[in-house]
Amino acid sequence: MSGGRWIDETLHPDIRLSLKADRILYEDGTGHHHLALFENRVFGKVLVLDGAIQVTSADEFAYHEMMAHVPILAHGAVRDVMIVGGGDGGLAEEVLKHPAVERLLQVEIDASVVDFARSHFGDFNAGIFDDPRFKVEIADGAAFVARTSQRFDVILVDSTDPQGPGAVLFTADFYRGLKRCLKPGGVVVTQSGVPFLQMAEFRSAMGNLASVFATAGCYLVTVPTYFGGQMALGWAHDGDAKALQPPAAVLARRAGNLHTRYYTPAVHRAAFALPRFIADALEVAGGTLD
Repeated sequence: MSGGRWIDETLHPDIRLSLKADRILYEDGTGHHHLALFENRVFGKVLVLDGAIQVTSADEFAYHEMMAHVPILAHGAVRDVMIVGGGDGGLAEEVLKHPAVERLLQVEIDASVVDFARSHFGDFNAGIFDDPRFKVEIADGAAFVARTSQRFDVILVDSTDPQGPGAVLFTADFYRGLKRCLKPGGVVVTQSGVPFLQMAEFRSAMGNLASVFATAGCYLVTVPTYFGGQMALGWAHDGDAKALQPPAAVLARRAGNLHTRYYTPAVHRAAFALPRFIADALEVAGGTLD
């Protein structure tokens, strides 16, 4: 199919964002989701789940690099990583760029999303499926973290938005499950929405993180796909508030020859400088301000 069809994002009740579908590559229900994949001249391949844009091939690097490299390089000694969600594989690709990572477990509820991404997003995830460090567990993420005996240095929650099946991944109970899965000194990073358009959801997520961890805050990334301003990536651990912000020289040394298009040590540190309206919301939610 080709031509002038426009596909709406229906995530926000009072806003419609439309992208022109130059070519529909796939459209169907998967059992858990309604899924559509199409090509757009600006954003490349666009994946939409349940009316919300999930990933595009043109700008996925921004989100995935900042979610992966900030906690891994700040930690400095990461060996074991878990991703909850992240079925498109882009986040796994970034994690596996770190040679010190010995094991990456991805917990994804929908096997068809993983298979689909493997078939259609090979331009940014092909290498992960041949990497012996990478394993996929098809399971409900909330149930998995509540029962597993495995422990991790970094846990990354690359979830859908807090609606439908994804809503549980923003709750205090889920965050308690993440905490029990962390090794001492471990760090959690979660997708926490676009505060300007999702302020209630942002405050709720930050409040839930803060109720579980000694230290909880957020840092920011700008992703053109995600309309409405900066996206917040929530982070939490039981250590010092500055632990995710080592000096730029330390980050550069740890990064070595890491190939990135968005992340730099300077961007890493700058991402923790919050606009006042986000800092105020974080403070109201009980989060940690520097």
